[in-house]
Amino acid sequence: MTTPTPNSNDSLAKAGRYLTFTLGAETYGLPVLNVREIIRLCPITPVPRMPGFIKGVINLRGTVIPVLDLRAKFQMPEAVYGDRACIIVVQLRNPAGGSTLIGAIVDTVEEVVQLNEPQLEPAPDFGGPPETGFILGLATLNGGVKTLLDPEKVFLTEGLLTLTPTQFAEPETTNA
Repeated sequence: MTTPTPNSNDSLAKAGRYLTFTLGAETYGLPVLNVREIIRLCPITPVPRMPGFIKGVINLRGTVIPVLDLRAKFQMPEAVYGDRACIIVVQLRNPAGGSTLIGAIVDTVEEVVQLNEPQLEPAPDFGGPPETGFILGLATLNGGVKTLLDPEKVFLTEGLLTLTPTQFAEPETTNA
């Protein structure tokens, strides 16, 4: 039995449905209740003087929403967007009590999975950097580990987030 770490005791993953997606060789999940929709990668209008992880804005049926690149937000190596790259549109509560839509570019969307308590673990405590406060927890599923993200902390936190080296290492990269 794992004891929650100080980093994770206020935001543990809860049993429920999660949308899973990939960035590089790693799989992540977002609570499905925060996912508004998934759209094809479309032209993004750049906005001057934004941080590098903010790609710009799109017009989604009359609503302008910001789009960020999760690879850049997590300080992962850049990659060319493939045919399966898409934008996950998430809905978040804002401090004023309303809601905000934000898009996130991901490499691929996998599936919606139902996770139960025995499959969930708290975010690991590495005894210092990297910060894991944006991680709800880890899920073990089909022999693999999926990192469950806290949407409010990932999308509404300013600046870059740091993942552990094992979370963004891509084992089969080549420099050819």
